[in-house]
Order: sequence, then structure tokens, then C-alpha cells
Amino acid sequence: MHEAAYAFTGYIYPNEAKLLWSVLIVLYPYITGLVAGAFILASLLSVFRVKAVHPTYRLALLTSLSFLLVATLPLLAHLGHPERSFEIFVTPHTSSAMAMFGFVYAWYLMLVLCVEIWFEYRADMVRWAGECKGLKRLIYRIITLWDDDTSPRSVQMDHKIAYAVTVIGIPSAFLLHGYVGFIFGSVKANPYWASVLMPVVFLFSAIVSGIALVLLLYQVTAHLRWKKADMACLDTVGRYLLYALIVDFALEGLDVIHRIYVAEESFDILSLMVTGKLFLTLVIAQVLLGGLVPMLALASTLVFRIPDKTRQWLYVVVSLLVLQGIFFMRWNVVIGGQLFSKSLLGFTTYKLDIAGREGAMVALIIMGLPFIILTVLTWLLPPWVDNDAAPGDHGATDKPEAAAVPAQASAK
Repeated sequence: MHEAAYAFTGYIYPNEAKLLWSVLIVLYPYITGLVAGAFILASLLSVFRVKAVHPTYRLALLTSLSFLLVATLPLLAHLGHPERSFEIFVTPHTSSAMAMFGFVYAWYLMLVLCVEIWFEYRADMVRWAGECKGLKRLIYRIITLWDDDTSPRSVQMDHKIAYAVTVIGIPSAFLLHGYVGFIFGSVKANPYWASVLMPVVFLFSAIVSGIALVLLLYQVTAHLRWKKADMACLDTVGRYLLYALIVDFALEGLDVIHRIYVAEESFDILSLMVTGKLFLTLVIAQVLLGGLVPMLALASTLVFRIPDKTRQWLYVVVSLLVLQGIFFMRWNVVIGGQLFSKSLLGFTTYKLDIAGREGAMVALIIMGLPFIILTVLTWLLPPWVDNDAAPGDHGATDKPEAAAVPAQASAK
């Protein structure tokens, strides 16, 4: 059979000619991974007290919230009747991992992320409400519930509650994205998906992508504000990105080694798929450009003395490579797992449409929405911590003198 005429080669079942899951289902785990990874980076300061990442703390929280607000859109756009999604909350089904995601999503959004951001910004919003006029003042007053208590005891209580919420949020972030890998790993009929390592691989790749995104956004926003990025912060975030990359790469390598050693009956067809249809997206884009090159580049910053300007550009390039590598990892799992027939004797093909409900334009619009939301959130809740801010100050400031007063007071 000619592939151009029939869009498949070999022998496949009739229901396998057209893929049921498209690029929107690729975006779904990709966006949720960015949410979880950005939150894990924020927890480095609030829970593990890594003060060097302080400039990225609030930016990471707002980034996580921005992408979380869009996380369900790929699924809703994929559904023929998205209004039926409310049935998940009305008639819960505990045996369905996809159905339980609705409750995990609601828990993480309302009771973890929004609560932590509220307590993190409450004292600042009270202060901003007194300084601003018009719409901003009204918004701040509504969000703070007309509270004006900024006493040291109240601020200390805010930080304690935010810390407790973050501790709860870490396993919640693991559950939010780990379940996506659980969905694929539990499909026993698909030998490409059925792996006990799938949830763990998805989780660590999520951490990698979230850290890379915040690392990129921090440098871009610093450049747009004509501020100098904190090199100590960039080096620390880059180091944690390297650690996460090594673990993620090792887990994926372990999965490959296990498949090679076991060599089940599906091994031959999977080998043909990896060296054929998925060669560019898996071997080149994911493994080489998205894994090996970033690891070597980040390791070079620890071994060699590289000028600050060069390291900044290196971090930008590494972040972009990692983000595209994780995207193609999701692509290879979702799309690749549907390219071969369950007969193990043939392949189908996937053509990405430009327009349409599940085309490239819709996917680009969905990917652009979080950045628009993030722009609005940073306008309303500035996350910036400039280099002249006090290292121990947990809040953000646009005025250097505002951060210098507590430092002088403590010195006295």
C-alpha cells in the first residue's frame, strides 16, 4: 500500500487509520507540566530556603497560575460538547483518572495556588491600595476583602500560612501532573505507553520544563524593564535545571534500557517507529537538542569560567532547547503511541492541520493565552525583585528605598 495514497503502511485495523488524540492532547500534559514545574521552583525559596532564587519566587507563582487557568482548554477544545465537562463535578466517578482530574485541578487552583498568592501579596496589596487610585485601588480593596492590617504580627502570620500551603502544594503539584503519566502508563493495550515509569518520567520532565520557562521569563522580563538580571539567581536556577535534567534523562534512559532488555513482541515495531517516523522528533529534537546539548551547556558553566553576558545568552538558549525538547517528548508519547497498529504489522500517519478545531492555529492561541494572562497579573501584582532589594525580604518592590528601610532598622 502506498503511504501517500492511503496514509498508512503495512496492516492496520480500520479504526486506526485516523488518530483520535491530536496536538491538543499534546498541549494538555505540556501545559500542566509547566504549572507543576514552576510551582516546584517557587517552593525552593518558601520551603527549602534557597535564597538565591528569591528574584524568581513571585514570578514562578504567577507563571504557575497563568498556565493553570489555561490547562483545561486543550481538553475542552478537543471535546465535541465541552459543556458536558460539568458532569465530572456533578457525578464524580472515582474509577476514572480523567474524571478525578477535575477535583485535583479545582483543589490545586482554589485551595493551593490562589491561597498562597493571596497570603504572599496581601500586605503589599494593602499598601498598594493606599498608594493607587481608580480601578487598581478598587481591585486591591476587593481582593484583600477591605483588610488594612499590615502589622508585623499579621505579616508574619501571612508568611506562616503561605509556607504551610506550599508544603501542601508540593505533593499536590506532583499529583496534578503525575496523574497524566498515570493515564498513559495504565493503558495496557498500548505497549508504547504501558510502563510503570511513565508517571515518574512525566513528573520530572514537568519539573524540567517549568524551571526552564521561569528561567527564560525572568531574563526576558528583566530585559524589558531595563534591569540587570541577578547572576547568582540565574546560576542557581541553572544548576537546579541541570540536576532535574540529569534525573529526567536517567529515568528515560532506564525505561529504554528496560524495554531493550525485556524485548517483548512489540519491540520490533517500536524500534522501526523510533528509527523512522519518530527519528526527528525523538532522537534529534528530544534526546539530542532537548537533553544532551542543554546538559553539556549547563555543565560547562560549572567547569569553565564563562563571562556573565555569555552565560545569560547560554541560559536563554538552553531554556528554549529544553522547552522544545519537553514539548516533543509529549508529542512522541501522545502521537507516537498512536502511529503503530495494535496488529504490530503497520503504521498510520498524523497530519497536523493549520485551521480547524484541533489545528495548529488553535494550539498556538491556547499556548499564547497564558502569556497574556501573565502580563495582566504582573501589571496587577508586580513580582519584580531587583538587585538592590534586601536578600531576606520576602516581598517584591519597585522602589529600592522601600527595601532599604527594613535593612537599616535591623542594623540598629
